[in-house]
Amino acid sequence: MNKDKEMGLLDGKKYNIITFGCQMNEHDSETIAGMLQERGCAEVPTPAESDITIINTCSIRENADKRFFGTLGQLKKIKERNPGYVACVCGCMMQQQHIIDTVKSKYPWVDIIFGTHNIHRFPELLSKVYGEKMKIAEVFEDSADIVEGLPAKRLYPHKSFVNIMYGCNNFCTYCIVPYTRGREKSRHPEDILDEIAGLAADGVKEVTLLGQNVNSYRGIDGTGRQWDFADLIYGIDDISGIQRIRFMTSHPKDLSDKLIQAYVDCDKLCNYIHLPVQSGSDDVLMRMNRKYNRTRYLELVGKLRRAVPDITISTDIIVGFPGETEKDFQDTLDLVRKVGYDSAFTFLYSIRQGTPAAGYEDQVPEDVKHERFDRLVDLINAGSAKKNAAYKGRIEKVLVDGPSKKDPKTMTGRTEGFKLVDFPGSPELTGTMVDVEITEGKTFSLKGRLAR
Repeated sequence: MNKDKEMGLLDGKKYNIITFGCQMNEHDSETIAGMLQERGCAEVPTPAESDITIINTCSIRENADKRFFGTLGQLKKIKERNPGYVACVCGCMMQQQHIIDTVKSKYPWVDIIFGTHNIHRFPELLSKVYGEKMKIAEVFEDSADIVEGLPAKRLYPHKSFVNIMYGCNNFCTYCIVPYTRGREKSRHPEDILDEIAGLAADGVKEVTLLGQNVNSYRGIDGTGRQWDFADLIYGIDDISGIQRIRFMTSHPKDLSDKLIQAYVDCDKLCNYIHLPVQSGSDDVLMRMNRKYNRTRYLELVGKLRRAVPDITISTDIIVGFPGETEKDFQDTLDLVRKVGYDSAFTFLYSIRQGTPAAGYEDQVPEDVKHERFDRLVDLINAGSAKKNAAYKGRIEKVLVDGPSKKDPKTMTGRTEGFKLVDFPGSPELTGTMVDVEITEGKTFSLKGRLAR
């Protein structure tokens, strides 16, 4: 179906997107919104106000599963009031057959099911529902092709996500991503650089490069030369208008000396890294199939801090992986103390059907998981508060995202080191880079005032 025909069927429709999960899902939702906007649709803030609701799902954590099914149940009432309402589900969960079967059997009011590999076909599927009054479940298997040139409706005009690769080859034993996102595929470097140059021309100051493991990026250019991730950083650093480069997420096993040197050489590469460790125990890391040990991880942290003394480091940690003993957990606490993270995302291990770890017999009891989790969070929060307190009196450059949701007179933004800063200001500052004097360091954020 061509775009003109799709526009004829979709023009004037109102849509709402609900997104669960990571930055990859957020960017997928931006792409879905961009395609709908191109066809004359308008975004509304709630499902109840919409003609079309899209739930973009995440399969990484059990909590996201529960929230998805709870939200899906709420859409039934809207469908009963408005038979023309179209309910759609997509994302990582929809790449799992048992989830698709559950949605079809228990949630028959869902009109469209599509996966991570056929997002580009969503307007066509939606048009078929309106034009042919049919329900559709279309989930592609992974392929080597990457669809370029899809539009995106960005959340912020001054910063943007940019996918540089898709999929994952690591097969960590707890993770479903390789089964839902497929094998690693890197975009051509010219396509990435052209996209970012276009974003810069549109006023974007900060780009965040996305991939399940950006460190394993291997893109082939038009001459046949292979670019690694550091090569790509150097190329983006030369693009006029871009002021900050970030990336998410990186795997320690592929963090190269060349990339560490890029922190030194590239002025636009932010002094921040998210470096997931998952556990501080060698035994647990081996069972997770992480392909590094704690010694190697600490060596990498040391290299980063020698190259960039003021670098901020965040991480992911899983508590209660099958077989984790108290000694293993103490090794994690010890590593947290040694690294001194600025922040961390902490998760209780949850079984993901289809992963090797789901079959491990030595599952950790829930009460033990929760008790360990609380101890870990207390340690991390204390470290974050101490780190943030040291910012008092410093002048930090902040890219302003806009007014705080809690107080329209308070502006919020991020430092180069990804610290969240709140300060009194006006909405006109949105999208600008300002100097802020830090007046207080809190556990999860900084407070400040515009520097004179």
